[in-house]
Amino acid sequence: METLFAELVSPGRLVFAGEVRSVVLHGIEGDMTILPGHAPLLTMLHPGVVFATDIAGTGRRAFVSGGFAEMAGDRLTILAERVLPVEELTRDQLEEEILHLQTQRDGTMDDAARARFDVSIGRLVEYKASLGL
Repeated sequence: METLFAELVSPGRLVFAGEVRSVVLHGIEGDMTILPGHAPLLTMLHPGVVFATDIAGTGRRAFVSGGFAEMAGDRLTILAERVLPVEELTRDQLEEEILHLQTQRDGTMDDAARARFDVSIGRLVEYKASLGL
């Protein structure tokens, strides 16, 4: 079975580093699944949940508040502004992130940027509802 090395880091925390089968993330160009042998890639991330399937087939989920993902060779590096394992995520944290994005959206006059914020806000509202928070 082919694998790739993935790491998920924030300024204060290494959340995950290891061999995985795949990683699903929310890039600025859209949702994407990164598999072994993926073409080189550098993308900004929308806030949302990154889902990694490890070599045992176990899924690991973490909330990222935005950042970048880089795929080079057989290595995926996700540098996130903030990262929280989903198990540690609370209603207050999600509401704070939604409010933060709404404030940023309201502070820009760029229609494309506002549309990206709308997508991110919508994702977080849906995610919050799906968790029953």
